[in-house]
Amino acid sequence: MNIFIGNLSHQTQVDSLRQAFESHGQVSTANIIKDKFNGESKGFGFVEMPNKSEADTAIANLNGKDLDGRAITVSEARPRPENRGRGNGSRY
Repeated sequence: MNIFIGNLSHQTQVDSLRQAFESHGQVSTANIIKDKFNGESKGFGFVEMPNKSEADTAIANLNGKDLDGRAITVSEARPRPENRGRGNGSRY
């Protein structure tokens, strides 16, 4: 299951994010999304856990908990919308 983590501290590292979730089960991947221009954290990330029951437990136990001084939000990640274009949809 892909899990969204929001409200991350800009000091949070991938290793500490992974460790927080590994206490609830196996973690396949952990990523913190960074700004492509300055390389700073955008304040959110994703963790992939292959076992759904472990992922559900992690979501329930970590949502609202403190990680590096911030109360993180944790939920199942939603798929990206297919049309991610900008503007009102008209083409010129």
